[in-house]
Amino acid sequence: MEAKTKETLEPIDFSKVEIEPLFQDFVDFETFSKSDFRAVKVLACEAVPKSKKLLKFTLDDGTGENRTILSGIHAYYEPEELVGKTCIAITNLPPRPMMGINSCGMLISALHTEEGEEKLHLLMVDDHIPAGAKLY
Repeated sequence: MEAKTKETLEPIDFSKVEIEPLFQDFVDFETFSKSDFRAVKVLACEAVPKSKKLLKFTLDDGTGENRTILSGIHAYYEPEELVGKTCIAITNLPPRPMMGINSCGMLISALHTEEGEEKLHLLMVDDHIPAGAKLY
């Protein structure tokens, strides 16, 4: 069977898609501007032992030191398909221990429900964007 490419993907019937309502509370610009969103390159990705959900990402965040982020997206992605991708992360969250590993940030994903089934898409961007590029 031929692998689907961007050109051969079936169109999505968005009439069957449900999204969460927008937040009604405003966030002031000063609070928002404290969030540090960066392009990150996936150097390695592996399943976390003893966890059905977690993937451990080793990321190039442009600093010269690898960053580890854990993400509960194993139901949607296999680790090997993510290596080499360029993703978006918030990098200035405090480290959060998960399964004995510090997760130093959060990868950004889009989430919706389609015909009662939750769908998640890890936000991946153009590979020409360098590791560490800041998003505004």
